[in-house]
Amino acid sequence: MERKKKLARKTSETDIKISIDLDGDGKSEINTGIEFFDHMLESFSRHSLFNLIIKAEGDLEVDDHHTVEDVGLLLGEAINDALGDKKGIKRMAHALVPMDESLAMVAIDISGRNYTVLDLPFKKDKVGDLSTENVGHFLESLARTGRINIHARFEGENEHHQIEALFKALARALYEATRVVHHSIPSTKGVI
Repeated sequence: MERKKKLARKTSETDIKISIDLDGDGKSEINTGIEFFDHMLESFSRHSLFNLIIKAEGDLEVDDHHTVEDVGLLLGEAINDALGDKKGIKRMAHALVPMDESLAMVAIDISGRNYTVLDLPFKKDKVGDLSTENVGHFLESLARTGRINIHARFEGENEHHQIEALFKALARALYEATRVVHHSIPSTKGVI
């Protein structure tokens, strides 16, 4: 079974196209108009081994909120759709990722229920051209449409390192959780 999906979302604020292959080799083509966000999504692709194409145009003259939110919503939906009935997936996983003085921790459950618990104590408003408040919002949006439970936190001093470690930890946890390891639905309910 191919675990791939192509989706598009167009609103009065954004126009986004996403293509994902959960069984890829980490190749990406990312252009959201937010350079630091592009860098994080490229890192996410590389460390999840998901092949990922994202083309986004948004109302960046307003700010980066709508673009980051809508990329998160569409990416979550694409992951959920690519997983199909989720038969055989590992479902739960976690990752600890250091980057110099920073350490990010992400635990996920592809449970069919979205929930986020975030501890992201940013001190700066922006890293590059990405508003730090939108990092958590991206995770919440991804969890909502991906129907994923995400717990995420980091520690450290350098906010570039903290965010990059966080995206890498998310990538590693999602890679593990999406691996097919048996032949049944990993739930006592029989569905996810």
